Amino acid sequence: MAKKTKQSRNSTVNALEDLGKNILSQIKKGKNPEIAIPIRALSNIEFDEKSKMVSLGNKVSARYFFHIAHAKKFLQTVEVAAVSHNLLREDKHASLRDVFYMIKRTIPGTKANIVDEQSESDSVIEDLELITDHSREQLNINANKNGSVAGKVIIEDKGDTIDWSKLGSGGWSIPSNVEEIKFKKVTAQYVLYMEKAAVWERLHEDKFWEKQKCIIMSSQGQTTRGIRRLLQRLSSEYKLPIYVLCDNDPWGAYIYSVIKYGSINLAHISGKMAIPSVRYLGITCDDIEKYKLEKHGIKLKDTDLARIKQISEYTWFKDNKAWQKQFKMMKQSKIKLEIQALSSRGISFISNVYLPEKIKNKEFID
Repeated sequence: MAKKTKQSRNSTVNALEDLGKNILSQIKKGKNPEIAIPIRALSNIEFDEKSKMVSLGNKVSARYFFHIAHAKKFLQTVEVAAVSHNLLREDKHASLRDVFYMIKRTIPGTKANIVDEQSESDSVIEDLELITDHSREQLNINANKNGSVAGKVIIEDKGDTIDWSKLGSGGWSIPSNVEEIKFKKVTAQYVLYMEKAAVWERLHEDKFWEKQKCIIMSSQGQTTRGIRRLLQRLSSEYKLPIYVLCDNDPWGAYIYSVIKYGSINLAHISGKMAIPSVRYLGITCDDIEKYKLEKHGIKLKDTDLARIKQISEYTWFKDNKAWQKQFKMMKQSKIKLEIQALSSRGISFISNVYLPEKIKNKEFID
């Protein structure tokens, strides 16, 4: 593992140095320095029917130093590359917020800052992944921890042995980078991922993972890269089915879509993130009537309806009859339903009835 890590680090260092050498070479030749970057937008997204994953197309944009619209972004790219290079050389890691502050300063001779908001440096880091063909984690840049997991799993992380079944009420906090985690023992029949931490806490308190012989995992809203990668590793390395539990609204459908097919913004790393075999467990529009939850729905806003229209037209959804039925039912009912609405049937209804029934009867949407 140590040898593999060192080789990966050297490969990333070389990629960053190649970027610097290429810019320097252009300067020596008297050219306007440019950096070629694949376009990260829906217009450059392709969906592979065979692999069931989204990927980036061949459209590329050039970022020039001597260009009024590009100069600042060009400088940001070089600055972030330098920060990553130093981190790798020192064998240290930095958070996204750390990187923002490490490059936030005024450009000499001007009143302009290299970056004003973290969103600027975050975007450049994703560009750098494309430029170097190395992930953010390989660039030694990590996001904040935002997820919990519990189950009968024993791992080794940085030399420490950790049992996911013996970490109290909080479970194991999922890090941004899970590449070096070694699974020592996995005893589970499937993985249940949910978008809400509060729902995970309910299932954990009810010991759902122990009773159902599964792994429960959550984030808080959109799934982090660390969680997606951990889910994919459990799916590919242990052939565990992955079930997704989200709110019954277009945003829940999108979370499922990202886990299954990959995201538009990170299409360049779908191969390490997407899980085509994942299945959607709930909440569905059918559940509203089945479990008599009509009075617990929340009225859809115009933004929700617009989002339903947008998502329903995604290539990977538009020919899916089951999902088109869900989108149609959402629009007709004009309500959305949160997972916690199941608590109206009893605090542990989700653990004792809803989930066991749906899993036993294989009530999934693919």
